[in-house]
Amino acid sequence: MSAATVAASGPPTTDKAQTAADPKRILVGAVTMIAVGWFIGNGFLALAYYPQWFAVGMPVFDKIIQALLAMVLGIGGAVLFFYCMNVFVEGLPGRLGQFLMPYAWILPGYFTIGLLLLYPAIQTVNYSLANEDSTAYVTPIYKNFQDVFADEGFTRTIGNNLLWLLIVPATTVVIGLLVAVLADRLSPKGESISKAMMFMPMAISFVGASTIWGFIYDYQSGDTQIGLLNAIVTAVGGEAQSWLTIDRFALNSMLLMVIVVWLQVGYAMVLLSTAIKNVPEDTLEAARIDGASELKIFFLVVIPQMKGTIITVFVTVFIMVMKIFDIVYVMTNGNFKTNVIANMFFQELFVQRNAGKASAIVVILLIAVIPVLIYQVRHFKREEAER
Repeated sequence: MSAATVAASGPPTTDKAQTAADPKRILVGAVTMIAVGWFIGNGFLALAYYPQWFAVGMPVFDKIIQALLAMVLGIGGAVLFFYCMNVFVEGLPGRLGQFLMPYAWILPGYFTIGLLLLYPAIQTVNYSLANEDSTAYVTPIYKNFQDVFADEGFTRTIGNNLLWLLIVPATTVVIGLLVAVLADRLSPKGESISKAMMFMPMAISFVGASTIWGFIYDYQSGDTQIGLLNAIVTAVGGEAQSWLTIDRFALNSMLLMVIVVWLQVGYAMVLLSTAIKNVPEDTLEAARIDGASELKIFFLVVIPQMKGTIITVFVTVFIMVMKIFDIVYVMTNGNFKTNVIANMFFQELFVQRNAGKASAIVVILLIAVIPVLIYQVRHFKREEAER
């Protein structure tokens, strides 16, 4: 062959798309994937149903050992499974392997999400159409939903949830924004200390916060009051009150809302403070040169530029409030007209033992949350497109 012919033909191609299948890698990958999946599944079943197999005779250490085994099994098993899957896909013919490679890494995640999120949701809808012990479907099929909406307590509960949704997210955003603006005007050290103090309640669980505020709202029938609020009232000549039983103007519900606001203000403050610092200094200087007051600059320049963060904080707190349960359960258990949807579900399932009606309540809550989630996703996409 002449040099000209070689030059014309060019270098030999190494197109990966033309790679032939490797049966050995396919077989090894498939077998090891099945084996690893079987081992992981049975390992978790053993931890769940036969914990005595891993016991050393000391309860504290038994729990620690089981937790460590679960972590090793979950993380190590996932790494090994993905490695075996990669071997399997690389053994496929070139084009097919290239096509399946992205899906091979994504599909297990989708499968896990489906197993942990979609399957329970579908089962909940199924149970909402069944009787109280989920052994047969009710007649008519919508009977549980009919019973829920016919329940006078549910109507009051919906009203309480709406009140929570109207007050808590807006109050959290307003106070968080106010604290963020004031902290931004302090010295760096003062700003750090004030933000740390405001963010600290975020480290407390809802149950822990309820216990703390339970002492603040506490009422004693005698003259001595250990509750901070009643101690202040009696110190100024007032009469001690059982605050959490006063349902006039939904006062007791609002006192519960104070706890949530106290917990979430730190979260709102951190995000809003970051948004304030990201406002370009040039726009602020231009507004000052044009003669705008600081108040006008804040509302007409700063707020519009942090609108996205404000919406994110508001929607996040909004979704959290729709599912509020812990605080109401610990403080009043839904008594004195303070009940909310999540606590009503808990009472129907674990007190009344009516799984059908409880599932119907969850389905209603799920339907109510979906539009907010869709809005949040669209908002994120719109923000990403504008960057």
